[in-house]
Amino acid sequence: MLSVEQALERVFTLVSPLETETVPLAEAGGRVLARPVAARRDQPPFSASAMDGYALRAEEARHGASFRVIGESAAGHRFEGRLGAGEAVRIFTGAPLPEGADRVVMQEDTRREGDRIILLDSLGEGRNVRPLGADFTAGSTLDAPRRLRPADLALIAAMNVAQLPVFRRPTVAFVATGDELVMPGEEPGPDQIIASNGFGLAQMAREAGAEARMLPIARDSADSLRATLELALDADMIVTIGGASVGDHDIVGEVAASMGMKQSFYKVAMRPGKPLMAGTLAGKAMLGLPGNPVSSMVCGHIFMLPALRVMMGLPAAPAPRRSAPLAAPLPANGPREHYMRARLTPGGIEAFDRQDSALLSVLARADALLVRPPGDGPRAAGEMVEYIEI
Repeated sequence: MLSVEQALERVFTLVSPLETETVPLAEAGGRVLARPVAARRDQPPFSASAMDGYALRAEEARHGASFRVIGESAAGHRFEGRLGAGEAVRIFTGAPLPEGADRVVMQEDTRREGDRIILLDSLGEGRNVRPLGADFTAGSTLDAPRRLRPADLALIAAMNVAQLPVFRRPTVAFVATGDELVMPGEEPGPDQIIASNGFGLAQMAREAGAEARMLPIARDSADSLRATLELALDADMIVTIGGASVGDHDIVGEVAASMGMKQSFYKVAMRPGKPLMAGTLAGKAMLGLPGNPVSSMVCGHIFMLPALRVMMGLPAAPAPRRSAPLAAPLPANGPREHYMRARLTPGGIEAFDRQDSALLSVLARADALLVRPPGDGPRAAGEMVEYIEI
């Protein structure tokens, strides 16, 4: 049985970055930039005022000095003349600094008398000027790969770049399996339950930047499962839910093998999520997740999302971990890496008492997975532990 680290390394061998495409800046949010982009201009493109006030010569700025106001400079409407000795220009935040000026005095530090201003005793030392190119200069680059955040889009827009090279969004096909499943809104029989896992996993994929397709439920027959898997073959990743264990009705591995699946591994030393399968089917990465709701969602965080990030062009890396003190003691852990549903509190991280892998209500209240290494000994309150945000 593989460790989580070994299994994830094998999953990474099943995926690679998808091809790139060019999209408008307005549609690039959340996408992964494929190549660096370069600024087409300086920012600011001129020396600009950082305050509302008066532009003048710094060498003339002293308490009590008087200046004749000869014009105005506003954003988008510069003062066209040149500033002379003893002259000032009314200027507003973001406006171009007039030729001959190298300082802006805040309006609060002046007194206006007709067409003249007098500098007050409160005059500060700052020049209140944003120099040309202070933010970036033409040719400056934004590095790739990177997932584009709102701040990145604002920066690229200021660079005057309207089209961006990004990696294509991966498409994930989700296949829930089992005679016991019906879709939400349907009337279940006495021995049936509602299919839930696919909805959570699909949303996880969407939030990661992928496109999700939920296929019809595959019943516990080879023909039904084969027909549904064939519908998934045009996706970039296939994720089955349930049917990957060793019971008489767990036929995902057998049917997928008959369709040419090359299995990479089966079973991982983790809790929950032990009956995890991975491989390729028709050249596409395939993950066979457990059917228990919490198990499948945990495996989605630990294996599916890191694999999707690689397909979107980001470096291969496990789910990021953080550290926090324990809010309450924990007993020793067993031989498998345990991902405990937990919540972050002002006093630290607290694991829920109930950790059954079928309890979605507990998972819905959790905002973290507390990670217990295999064979980890008892932990006292206040000890630092690792966790993954969910």
